[in-house]
Amino acid sequence: MSDSMPEPGTAAGTVPGSGAEDPAAGAPLDPAAPAPLGVVRTPTGNAGVDAGLERLADADHLPADGHIEVYEDVHRGLRETLTALDAGPAPAPVPAPMPSHDNRS
Repeated sequence: MSDSMPEPGTAAGTVPGSGAEDPAAGAPLDPAAPAPLGVVRTPTGNAGVDAGLERLADADHLPADGHIEVYEDVHRGLRETLTALDAGPAPAPVPAPMPSHDNRS
């Protein structure tokens, strides 16, 4: 293979089989290190759902064993949002009856 292409199954910037960094590529690649996935989060227009999507971005900066807390938090928030949607809007208050002006005795 040419020197400019990494071997299949290796990441650019590593020396195959050594786990060492390639000095020309910069910092070592640590597969266990947190790395953003680059997933685009499109706002939905629902504040509760959008807050959950933003919370998911926190997982990009955590090691894999920290993701479960974020996922559980987002799941809890989405359940609350769906429960509120299922409940529907609060019923409108019933107006008080109008007093009678018929004062016949």
